[in-house]
Amino acid sequence: MELSTFKIIVTGGAQGMGAHFAKRLVEAGAQVAVGDVKEDGLASLAASVTGPGKLHTRKLNVADEAEVVAFVDWAHGAMGGLNGLINNAGILRDGLLVKKDRETGAITKMSRDQWNAVIDVNLTGATMIAREVIAKMMETNTRPGVIVNMSSIARYGNRGQSNYSAAKAALAANTLTWAREFGAYGIRVGAIAPGMIETPMTQGMNQKARDALVEKVPAGRVGVPEDIWQGVRFVLECDYFTGRTIDIDGGLSM
Repeated sequence: MELSTFKIIVTGGAQGMGAHFAKRLVEAGAQVAVGDVKEDGLASLAASVTGPGKLHTRKLNVADEAEVVAFVDWAHGAMGGLNGLINNAGILRDGLLVKKDRETGAITKMSRDQWNAVIDVNLTGATMIAREVIAKMMETNTRPGVIVNMSSIARYGNRGQSNYSAAKAALAANTLTWAREFGAYGIRVGAIAPGMIETPMTQGMNQKARDALVEKVPAGRVGVPEDIWQGVRFVLECDYFTGRTIDIDGGLSM
């Protein structure tokens, strides 16, 4: 598919990779509906985007099912159709599942709230918006259509990220599941799994953990959103790609 033909939703698009994807799509002539909980970030994005395409923005919490349903209906109306989704919204609530203090012997545990917050956004929210976008495309007989899930190389397992790793692994697995379920309707589903990428979310990581990760990257640097955009663009444009997850991580192995 040509990028200029897309009427596409980008979740978590107020900053970081999502904002970069939205800008690139508008530059290519696409219509883009961006949702995020950060309304100030959406306003900043709208002020900075240039190109022949068109940007639409609206507050969206993907963990709220009613908001997801309303957002997809709104996006379809605002763009006059809908044929794509970049499933990008995500959060971190890192911590060991169980931790023992070396000095006091005190035990602390990952809280249920830490677990639920990440699963609600990174997995359940991603699943709900994919469900609604796919349903809208099927209802309107729109084809072809493309879903791009943002997984992570953390899906292989990463210390201190039981919640995040579980969500991203499940999203990669569902990429193949949904490709098999909806291929007959002309809907492709692919995933990109970034490694260490320079974004506001990763900038908030524990510095010691961040430095240790960077040292392991064979490419010798932290990635930037443009590196990931090149993978997203491939999934959007290649009509023979579906059901697979592409690692873009500079060779990093967690």
